[in-house]
Amino acid sequence: MIRIILCRPAGPRNVGMILRASQNFGPCELYLVDPGRPSMLVHPEFVQMSHGVEEAKAQVKTVATLKEALADTTTVIGFTARVRGKRLREDWRELLPEIQEKLATGDHRLALVFGAEEMGMTKEEVDLCHRLAHVRTSEQHTSLNLAVSVGVILSSLFNREGILLPEPGGRMLSGEGREFLKTRMIEVFGGTVARSDEAKRLITASIERVFSRAELEDRDARAWHLMLRALGNETRPDAMGLTPNTKGARRARLKQRHEDGEAGTPNEAGS
Repeated sequence: MIRIILCRPAGPRNVGMILRASQNFGPCELYLVDPGRPSMLVHPEFVQMSHGVEEAKAQVKTVATLKEALADTTTVIGFTARVRGKRLREDWRELLPEIQEKLATGDHRLALVFGAEEMGMTKEEVDLCHRLAHVRTSEQHTSLNLAVSVGVILSSLFNREGILLPEPGGRMLSGEGREFLKTRMIEVFGGTVARSDEAKRLITASIERVFSRAELEDRDARAWHLMLRALGNETRPDAMGLTPNTKGARRARLKQRHEDGEAGTPNEAGS
């Protein structure tokens, strides 16, 4: 589990944005230590920036001290843009693999501590951090907005599969759909259009080469199938043992092949 801790945050807008980021790249807990405004979680800017988060106010826990926020955490990393005495500040990119490995065990409760927008963390807060880190930036601008900083950190830690929404413009053509299209094109252009064996060989090779490599969408395949149908070809996928438009068809076939292979093992071994 990851716990984000904001020490004395002053901006309800930042807190709202951070809450959304914690949901984007969660699961995460969000703690506020002594926030600058008692009305932080009902402020219109917090409500606006946390839009879409269910029961946003209930998702945030407020405590008086950093010690309270750190209760039951196992690893504490403080983020600071300023050098803190003789404390080593590590580049977050170099520290990241170690932290990801710890989180992968499931035994660690990681605390990510961020200071107030203007002043950062106090000396006492820094002393409670096991390690200090910074996010490297370009020399054009060396400081990060609080919400942006938290978003960068959480995004880099997020390694789950996540949700992939369909992209506008259509879906990529499946393997079954690609095989059906190639087979049908070879059947028409290689079998009907070609006027010699050499023409058939060249056409077939070209279709295999081009349509095996090209990035094709479903809509591309539909256009080609319309042309093939106009040329008199009415071949359907099931005639070739293919079901390109059936959800989970490829997985089902692979599973069946695997089961058939296991079933055939004793006979092969005994032959």
